Amino acid sequence: MRQPPTESSPAPVGPARPTPLDPTALRREFPILEHPVHGRRLAYLDNAATTQKPREVLAALEHHYSTQCSNVHRGVHYLSQKATDAFEAARVTIARFVGAADPREIVFVRGTTEAINLVAGTFGRSRIGEGDEVLITGLEHHSNIVPWQMLVQERRARLVVAPVRDDGSVALADVAERIGPRTRLVAVTHISNALGTVLPIRDIVEAAHGRGVAVLVDGAQAVGHQRVDVRALGCDFYCFSGHKMYGPTGIGVLYGRLDRLEDMPPWQGGGDMIESVSFERSTWNRVPHKFEAGTPDIAGAIGLAAAAGFLRGLDPERVAAHERGILSAATAALEEIPGIRILGQAPEKSGVVSFLLDGVHPHDIGTVLDLEGVAIRAGHHCAQPVMQRFGVPATARASFGVYNGTDDIDALVGGLRRVRELFC
Repeated sequence: MRQPPTESSPAPVGPARPTPLDPTALRREFPILEHPVHGRRLAYLDNAATTQKPREVLAALEHHYSTQCSNVHRGVHYLSQKATDAFEAARVTIARFVGAADPREIVFVRGTTEAINLVAGTFGRSRIGEGDEVLITGLEHHSNIVPWQMLVQERRARLVVAPVRDDGSVALADVAERIGPRTRLVAVTHISNALGTVLPIRDIVEAAHGRGVAVLVDGAQAVGHQRVDVRALGCDFYCFSGHKMYGPTGIGVLYGRLDRLEDMPPWQGGGDMIESVSFERSTWNRVPHKFEAGTPDIAGAIGLAAAAGFLRGLDPERVAAHERGILSAATAALEEIPGIRILGQAPEKSGVVSFLLDGVHPHDIGTVLDLEGVAIRAGHHCAQPVMQRFGVPATARASFGVYNGTDDIDALVGGLRRVRELFC
């Protein structure tokens, strides 16, 4: 169904527009979307929280557990060798997917949160001292706030925050002017999970590197929605989660430049991250195994590689174009509903629309929509500082994926009209 171009395919002449995705056909690739909710067709619009899983990811998980289930790196028997080969092949696949220079730059973790904590506990703890600074933005998810708060409190350092403008954007100038002589790390989101704002990552990296400062990027909301090339971005670290890019839960990736990873101490101690152990001292395994203590999520890594293959087959450019179109249509439709206020109208946005309806709590919006078969997220989205910036306790959030079409927008709008009937 999704055949990648072959070497013999003719090269396009001039700039070509991506072929549109067919969300109706793609829905059939996701078994869960075939099941009604409250007797209605499911319009799943909670993709920023987690995406659904296509058949090829489910098949990869079943194949692993059915044919090669074993621990990795430690066994000489057949199943262990098969599992190890599949696990390390997944690392190669993910390295190619994000444009890493070397598979050793891919560290498997539980998700974006663990990846950020790993960097905070190794790179951060070894380099940040009293009076130093970590720079973030006002758009960050709690996962890219709390680890740095814990670190700066421990080190008597300081957390510096670049402000969010009224349209939900963060200006490059506001970031660059806060990079000072005591800044040791810039940690920024690629795409805001609360507002959908896309940050100018390449420009931020250039500004930071010009002052000799390393950059970590929270890419949880980006890798499943657009092409990501870590070498083109130039960042030192890039973090993402499998479950937000059509892969399994409990698996994620820390990309780190090889020289950075080799210079960092281990984070957790245990099996497989060591070279030798005695009661007097231990020595460490090579990168990336130095950061992968204990039995990893083997099936998760294999499923994540399958998800990367799914997205690569669709072409990330087509995915991004599709979601821009859905976002534009959804925004226009919501603006026609009396009493709707949309938070975050930055010039560069991804497939997230966060909104309020006058006089109705977001949780009530979410509850009524659920009865209409529409799944959205209601709350502060683990981004309470964003809510505080706009003076609201919470928002309703619709977020889009490859299987969402105009019929899902129609269901959302119809559900919101039902909310107005009940509450307004």
